[in-house]
Amino acid sequence: MVLASENAAKLAVLIDADNARPTIAEALLAEVAKYGTAHVKRAYGDWTGTNLKGWKDRLLAQSIQPVQQFAYVTGKNATDAAMVIDAMDLLYTGRFDGFCIVSSDSDFTRLASRLRESGLTVYGFGERKTPKPFVAACDKFVYIENLTHPDSAVVATDAALTPPTRTPAEQLVEDTALLNQLGNAVEAASDDDGWAPLATVGHIITKQHPDFDSRNYGYGKLSDLMAATTMFESERRSPGDGKPGVVYVRDKRPHDGKKPEDA
Repeated sequence: MVLASENAAKLAVLIDADNARPTIAEALLAEVAKYGTAHVKRAYGDWTGTNLKGWKDRLLAQSIQPVQQFAYVTGKNATDAAMVIDAMDLLYTGRFDGFCIVSSDSDFTRLASRLRESGLTVYGFGERKTPKPFVAACDKFVYIENLTHPDSAVVATDAALTPPTRTPAEQLVEDTALLNQLGNAVEAASDDDGWAPLATVGHIITKQHPDFDSRNYGYGKLSDLMAATTMFESERRSPGDGKPGVVYVRDKRPHDGKKPEDA
């Protein structure tokens, strides 16, 4: 986990309380802390009703500011408009490096695109039912179900959010799409001997597939997932001077008719 510091990215966390479960609050903010410091935490909805009662119990504990938005017309989600307006106001202050949009609603697709056009990083958080356009509009998209995984620092308990089970190695080997994603990223970041820094591999995959996450397959780390496929080898290299080692990975499969060790 990336520790917050004075140089950490300044983030604004905007939660569509009408579209997000209150049980994920603690795990959500723990995940956000991996990417920066949440300088703004707001949850939007009609707090005069009973629908958001579960959220009310979480606001004080997590220091989340509730933003009141009355439902003027039945069937129309006024919360979306309030979030968009606030997001643009915060954007124009120039004080933030990125936004965390918490919703499974595709209505925020254009907002995510607009924020990225201004050079800010956008992290999306939603359930697996989230439409692909919103997922693709974010720099990184985290499925809420992954935050309930036992490997997570904080576990959100909600029977409706089923954590992914660990995919067996024999199934991973048959997952051509996954192996191609991993292999292409390794190749793009590799040196002449086929070795690539694991961190760089992860960055490349995320740029191509914002919702890629080793936790989608039940593995807490990318290195664990790659090892489980049995198609990649890894080694830790120490730069010396007491600095932590860097993990490198290499594709074991033949490439252009040659194995990595024959290159």
